[in-house]
Amino acid sequence: MSKPQPLNHTREQITALDKDLLALLAKRRELSLNVARSKEVDIRPIRDTQREKELLSRLVKQGREQGLDAHYVISLYQNIIEDSVLNQQAYLQNRANPETQQQQYNVAYLGARGSYSYLAANRYCERRQVDMLDLGCKSFDDIVQAVESGHADYGFLPIENTSSGSINEVYDVLQHTSLAIVGETTIEVDHCLLAKNGSKLTQIKTVYAHPQPISQCSRYLTLHSDYKLEYCSSSAEAMEKVINSDDPTVAAIGSTEGGALYQLEAIDQDLANQKINQSRFIVVARKAIAVPEQIPAKSTLIMATGQKPGALVEALLVLKAHNLNMSKLESRPIPGTPWEEMFYLDLDANLNSEAMQSALKELERITRFIKVLGCYPCETVNPTQLSNSQLMIEPDTSRAERSTKTLTPSELISTDKLRYSKTSKEDATEVTIGQLQVGDGHFGAMALISLPQDSDLYSHKAKSLKEAGFQAVVLEGLSRQLDMNADIIKLKKSLHQFNLECIISVEHESELKFATEHANMLLIAGKQMYNKTLLRHVGSLHMPVILERNTMASIEELLNAAETILTQGNQQLILCESGVRTFNNSIMPSLDLAALVDIKAMSHLPILINPSYASNQHTLSPHAKAGKKLNADGLILCFSSQQNEFDAELAHHSELLRSLYH
Repeated sequence: MSKPQPLNHTREQITALDKDLLALLAKRRELSLNVARSKEVDIRPIRDTQREKELLSRLVKQGREQGLDAHYVISLYQNIIEDSVLNQQAYLQNRANPETQQQQYNVAYLGARGSYSYLAANRYCERRQVDMLDLGCKSFDDIVQAVESGHADYGFLPIENTSSGSINEVYDVLQHTSLAIVGETTIEVDHCLLAKNGSKLTQIKTVYAHPQPISQCSRYLTLHSDYKLEYCSSSAEAMEKVINSDDPTVAAIGSTEGGALYQLEAIDQDLANQKINQSRFIVVARKAIAVPEQIPAKSTLIMATGQKPGALVEALLVLKAHNLNMSKLESRPIPGTPWEEMFYLDLDANLNSEAMQSALKELERITRFIKVLGCYPCETVNPTQLSNSQLMIEPDTSRAERSTKTLTPSELISTDKLRYSKTSKEDATEVTIGQLQVGDGHFGAMALISLPQDSDLYSHKAKSLKEAGFQAVVLEGLSRQLDMNADIIKLKKSLHQFNLECIISVEHESELKFATEHANMLLIAGKQMYNKTLLRHVGSLHMPVILERNTMASIEELLNAAETILTQGNQQLILCESGVRTFNNSIMPSLDLAALVDIKAMSHLPILINPSYASNQHTLSPHAKAGKKLNADGLILCFSSQQNEFDAELAHHSELLRSLYH
């Protein structure tokens, strides 16, 4: 065995390579601006999603040839594509509004340097390659006043957060200003517990934070109920209090980036309730701007309808008639007018489009008040995704034909008012969460893992499952996990690292609360299918649910259980066939593929098959392939907790998925 080269030499090589990579990324960004210059002349849309898919598919294949897995390549290039799209938009936007171009801008934001508002404003200006002269403000009113008076060119106002929802104070401020919304930006919010260097987590007694981060980290703070909470006007103020204190028991909630400005270090991370925690900011200025037609645009308006039944519905039907998508609807009370409300709407449309202009004219006739707050570029870049077949580098030749079974007239009458039936909803239901898509032609693959598991292997297993073609992991056996809270949090981090969705199986009613707090999706085990109290509770949740068929249940009983969930409001429902008991003295249940055909004929709901309990090593593959041929919408495959068995199953299941995606 040859002696490896000295570590310092290897690090020097990596440093030189990183420098070359940065130079290449900068060159690629400049070339993307040349694309924008071309689109400015040809008046072509910024995004070409078909080309993006072709690009990613080619890069995944080339990456595999270099030993790089698909997840790594796609994650990297999704960020590159997003950067390219936003830079092209910024370039065309600047070209369309030359009168607004300056070398530097005075920007008003909430708090001081290091606050989330400061970080949002700084990134917005960096994107446009302009210098920012920052003006920290103590309140939203102060931000608006600074812009209205001319002391600031732009004001940054946080409008909503994916965890804590809309920020009502900002909506109230917008009612009474003449400013126009000219932009938006969204930042990732990485709430950390920040303290002075050398401080230990076990020492902390007092936490300083703005009310919004406190709300967004409520679950973490509940687990540390001994902390004394001190409210601050901004995250920057919270960090200032910590750095100016001589008390080693104090900490602040803020970002690692902001904490670095105050020489604070993160002693605990990932505090937010939701793994994806983002804040959206709007940018306000004294004058409205023009948005080129190639750029995806948003238009925001406020309106007050009359106090009569159906007034809001009538207004929204105008939008539907003009094919305008409403991405946001918020209501706020009108001061001085009891029981009347002002409605805020975000529409995915350019204000100058024919559809928008026609809709506004109609709305002016039927509303008591209507005002456009602004039209501005949309900076939400949805990442381009590849299909499972493309990820596996297999041609997506054709979809399995849908079942052609038709219902008799008597069957149509009996199911006419049932929410699960096709007479209630003609189109097939699709349930999407992250990269997992189930239903309406999308086939999802989920790995079933029984707890307890060796926590040291979480990351390795998550990576292996992602590379094999799975999009989600189902966890069963919560009651067997000794330190349930800590282990699930650690496992979820590993799944999130590789974009795998976390599905928790609820086998006992007592597990529902914990599962709801930690899962992205629930699986109601077959043994709970008859528990109507549990089903009603699940039906009131706003999260996707998989309902497993009880081994003794008929098709009608499964669909009736589904109806119980649907009637409570939750329409994100997936059925699961895992096998039924027969009277042939067999220990194993039998996979009921005939039921799959019947359910597909009667219901719009997607249905998975889980052959883990009804198949052996010889029949698993034929059962899975038969289910796919009969239009099953997804597959759950079981894995052992033992590492050697896991690796063997992984090789077999990976090959099976390749054949199914072919």
